[in-house]
Parts: sequence; C-alpha cells; structure tokens
Amino acid sequence: MTLTATSFDWVRQLVHKESAIVLQPGKEYLVEARLLPMAQQRGLSGVSELVESVRGRPDAATTRRIVEALTTNETSWFRDGDPFTALTGTVLPALVAARRPEERLNIWSAACSSGQEPYTIAMLVSDALPDAARRVSITATDLSREMVERTRAGRFSQLEVNRGLPASMLVRHFTRAGNEWEISPALRRTVTVAECNLAAPLPRMGPFDVVYLRNVLIYFDLATKQAILRRVAALMRPDGWLFLGGAETTLGVDDNWERVVLGRGSAYRPRKGN
Repeated sequence: MTLTATSFDWVRQLVHKESAIVLQPGKEYLVEARLLPMAQQRGLSGVSELVESVRGRPDAATTRRIVEALTTNETSWFRDGDPFTALTGTVLPALVAARRPEERLNIWSAACSSGQEPYTIAMLVSDALPDAARRVSITATDLSREMVERTRAGRFSQLEVNRGLPASMLVRHFTRAGNEWEISPALRRTVTVAECNLAAPLPRMGPFDVVYLRNVLIYFDLATKQAILRRVAALMRPDGWLFLGGAETTLGVDDNWERVVLGRGSAYRPRKGN
C-alpha cells in the first residue's frame, strides 16, 4: 500500500468537507483502490504522491475527481424490490386518488448513481400504471458529475443490464447502441437529471409526492442525517412518501416521520402538524 496516514487523513477531511461523507479509519484500502488509477494516469508512484501533488498545487478539477471517486456508486435494477412493488401497488394508486386529474405526480430519485433507479421507476410506472404514467415526472440527482452525465445519456453496458433487469423489459424499453443498450427516448424524457449535493442546501425542486433516498444516509454522521431529512421534508408534499434503504431508518434520527408498513417493506411519511 502506498497510502500514508497523513495522505489518508487529508483525503478523509476533503471528502467530509465537500460531501459530508464519513471515511472511518480502516477505509484506507478503499481510498487506495479508488485513487490509484488516477495516480497511475498521471505517471505517479502512488496515491500519496497524488495527494501531495494536489496539496502543493491545489486544483479544483482534481479535488472534485477525488471526491467523486470516493462516493459509492453501487446500484442495480429493481434493487431491493419492495420499494418498487409498493410504488405501483399502494403509493401511486393512493396519490392518483388524492390528486386532481390535471396534477403532476413528482418523484425524486436522490443519489441516483448511474440511473438504474430512476429508469426502473419510469419503466415500472409505464408498464403497470400506463394511465398514471402520463402524469409522472421523475427527477434524478447525484453528487457526481460523471454519474449525472451517464444517467442523462441513458446508456448501459451488457454487464449493467444483466444486473436485475428482466429480459422482457430490456426488449420493450431498450435498443442496441453499439456495445451498449439505450433506454427509449420516451422514458428518458420523463427523467430530469441534475447535480445535487444532499449535504448542502438543496436546489429549488419539487414539491415531491415520492422520494427515493436509499442507501445514502448510512454514509453520514447523525447531524448530517438530521439535516438531510429536514431538507428533504421541506421539498415534499404533506402526504408524500419517503423510501429509505433496507438498513436505514428515521427512528432515533428524526421524530418528524411516521413509519408505514407496506407489504414486506416500509416507507416514511411526514407526521401531520410538522
């Protein structure tokens, strides 16, 4: 390993400052693995030399690449299943019944990575609730500029489409684009993509009827989790629904949410009066 303790501490502080993500001691291997390709591209001997070069000559573009390299972009189609079953089985039908026919239904896929989650939602709504699909708008955001561009392009490798995407949906909603698969223009038009740092003041968006904020709160400290949940709540309708990751909860973090059991999973709703 070429990563010194001093270099790891500098990276840890940089990532926390820019994204509020906490890199605990013991994550040196992760920093080494994620940053070594960047060091090698520059002809440097290792990650510590990369860090020292940036510390000596601050470079906004390089520091941004370092931060983005340390964000986790693990994702797949229909990841963890239950939140998507609940969307078409319970949540959207309830929202359709509660809204006027001309009202839009706004869904936010926060920390969307390379786009599998928002496009999963788009395909599922199109197939299961075609009448409601005409009213649904999806906003997809991520901290990483690279992930935002990938989501906007709507192109995926063969390996990526093999991770959880049913063959019937691949045939119905994608076309070949060289060695990749490209999602249909119609579904791509339903998804608006933008950069967004959840740990900073959020852009003017919404109001949202449904928010998917999954597998991201686990990377933040308690104060940051509380701040993010407050900001998200401010962008939601009073009867909106929040989906978190399977290992995440608002319990013990923010008491302004009510947990609702939905089939084998659960969602959260703003408590009335808050």
